[in-house]
Amino acid sequence: MIEDIAEDEPFAPFERWLALAAKSEDLAETMTLATATPDGVPSIRAVLLKGIDPRGFVFYTNLESRKAGELFVNPHAALCFHWKSLGRVVRVEGVAKQVSEDEADAYFASRPRGSQIAAWSSDQSRPLESREQLERRVEMFTRRFADRNAILRPNFWSGFRVIPNRVEFWQDQPSRLHDRLVFIRDGDAWGRERLFP
Repeated sequence: MIEDIAEDEPFAPFERWLALAAKSEDLAETMTLATATPDGVPSIRAVLLKGIDPRGFVFYTNLESRKAGELFVNPHAALCFHWKSLGRVVRVEGVAKQVSEDEADAYFASRPRGSQIAAWSSDQSRPLESREQLERRVEMFTRRFADRNAILRPNFWSGFRVIPNRVEFWQDQPSRLHDRLVFIRDGDAWGRERLFP
């Protein structure tokens, strides 16, 4: 059944769809993030949405990772949410900007201690000699922070906000006559139009 989206902006319907997906899918906040090199060579990976508001879609990462390196050079990015149980997809295109230090600090402080230690331990996207090397690094940082109640965010770890200029809502329909509604940013406002499937 097609949901008729009445809003004149994409954020409220996105949050409604995400909340519905969370009832039927594990990790409904998983999104595919596409970046590209300065030469236009694409790469994709799955990341977790950690914030959504009218400013955009937020995820966190090691700033020395491949994805971050590509975004620093070419900030254009795309996201795709696929909720198979609902037969729905949301596609987002926009520009990624690093979140503020305060936002990154607050989110890092909310993470489980093991995840905080993992952030310190991983040279994300760089070659790893062996699994044992990673486990040794985890042990080293576990000892290093053993007497601290709070673990501070490493300066090489932060987040990006994808500020959308285009958001498409796709709903599966019989005979491949899918429903497609796209919001396109026009300054501070949003236009909307339907697309052929």
